Amino acid sequence: MSKTLPYRCTECGWTTAKWVGRCGECQTWGTVEELGASKLKNIQPGPVTASAQKISDVDVNVATAKPSGQPELDRVLGGGIVPGSVLLLAGEPGIGKSTLLLEVAAAWAKSSGTALYLTGEESTSQVRLRAGRLNALADELYLASETELSAVLSHIDQINPSLLIIDSIQTINSADLPASLGGVSQIREVAAALIRVAKEKNIATILVGHVTKDGSIAGPRVLEHLVDVVLQIEGERHARLRLLRAVKNRFGPADEIGCFDLRESGMVGLPDPAGLFLSSRSEDVSGSCITLTIEGTRPIPSEIQALVARSSLATPRRATSGLDIARCSMVLAVLERRAGLKISDQDVYLATVGGVKITEPAADLAIALALASARTDIPITGKTIVIGEVGLAGEVRGVTAIERRLTEAARLGYELAVIPQVKDLKVSNKKFESIKVEAVSNLSQALSVVKLIK
Repeated sequence: MSKTLPYRCTECGWTTAKWVGRCGECQTWGTVEELGASKLKNIQPGPVTASAQKISDVDVNVATAKPSGQPELDRVLGGGIVPGSVLLLAGEPGIGKSTLLLEVAAAWAKSSGTALYLTGEESTSQVRLRAGRLNALADELYLASETELSAVLSHIDQINPSLLIIDSIQTINSADLPASLGGVSQIREVAAALIRVAKEKNIATILVGHVTKDGSIAGPRVLEHLVDVVLQIEGERHARLRLLRAVKNRFGPADEIGCFDLRESGMVGLPDPAGLFLSSRSEDVSGSCITLTIEGTRPIPSEIQALVARSSLATPRRATSGLDIARCSMVLAVLERRAGLKISDQDVYLATVGGVKITEPAADLAIALALASARTDIPITGKTIVIGEVGLAGEVRGVTAIERRLTEAARLGYELAVIPQVKDLKVSNKKFESIKVEAVSNLSQALSVVKLIK
C-alpha cells in the first residue's frame, strides 16, 4: 500500500493527511495542494552561513531603527525603520500608499543613505511628476520601472541601496515560475526572494500590497507571516484624513496608529489629531456624546451621534457606521431593560464623526447616553466626556488608562467627565484637577449625572 502524501494550503501553510476542497485553517477554497515525497529524512549537515555566538556578544547597533522622515510613521513603527527589516504596506487604490512611500524614500535619501524605488505599476516619468509635486527629489534617490524579478535583483546589485521600495509586490513576477502574474505561487516565491536578499544585504525593504474587496491583504496569508511588519492605511476616499495602523510589528507596538492629512502637497502628519473626529457645531443638539478612545498610547476624542425615529416597519431598522452593530444592539437592549427607555419600536441610527472606527468597549457608555439623549430629545453639553464599558446587568465597568484619558480631556478643555468607579484614582491629581469627575457604578446613575433622567 502506498503511503498517503501530505497536502498543504498554499494560502496559509496548513497541512492535512488527505485532500480537502477547503482549508481547515483559513477557510479558503481550492488552495490545498499535494506535496512531493519528503526527502528530509536523508538530509545531511551542511555549511552554516554564520557561526553561532553568545547572545551578549551580538551587536545590537546593527538593528537600531533609523528615522523615516515621517514622524507619524516612526510612531507606528516604534521609532523608525530597522535596517534589514521587511515591511508590507497595504491599502485600497488611491488611499495614498505611493505618495507616502515616495516622501519616505526622498527623506531617507537625504539623511540616511541610498534609496531605490522600483515601480511595476507606473512609468518612471509618472513617478517623477508626482515627486516634483511632492518636492520629493534627492540625489541619492534612484527610480526604475521593472516587473521581472531577475531585473529587480540586478538593480539591487547595481545600486546597493539601504532602503528598497517595491510598488507593488503583485506586479513582480519570475519567468522561472509557470504561475500567472499576481498568482499565489508568484507572490509567495517573489516575496521570499526579496526577503532573502534584504536579510543578506541588510537592506530595509518596503513592499506595497493590494487589498481585496473585503479589505484584507491580497495574496497568500503566508506573506504576512514572512515579513516583519504589516501596516495598513485606512480612510474614506472622499475625505483627506488617513490612518496608518500596525497590524503586525516585530520591533514595536502593534496597536499604535498614525494620523495623516492627504493634501496636494503630500501626506502631512498630524501629531495632535484632537478635533478631527468631532463636529463643529456652535450649539448642543440631542443624540450626541463625546468619548475618549485609546489608540496605542494616544487618547483620541471621538463623537458618537445617534438618531432615534418612529419606525413604520414591523422590524425597526438598526444601522451603524464606524461602530460594531452587535455591540450597539447589546447596549440598546441594556438601555431598554435596565434604564426603562422604550426603543425597541424605534428606528435607530448610530455613527461616528470623521469616519473613525471604534471597537473599544470603553465607548459603550457614550453609545448608551447618545441613544438616551436622542430618545428623550435632551442634549448633552459639549463640554462633557463619557468613558466606560456597559455590562448586561447595567453596571458600568472600569477601563484601561483612565488617568491618561482624563489628562487629555482636561487639556482639551472639557469640564465634566463621567467615568466608572476606580479604586485608586486621585481626583485631586493636578493633571486633571480642572475637570469635574463623576464616578458612576451603573447606567441609571450616568443618565442622572448628565440630566437625561431625574
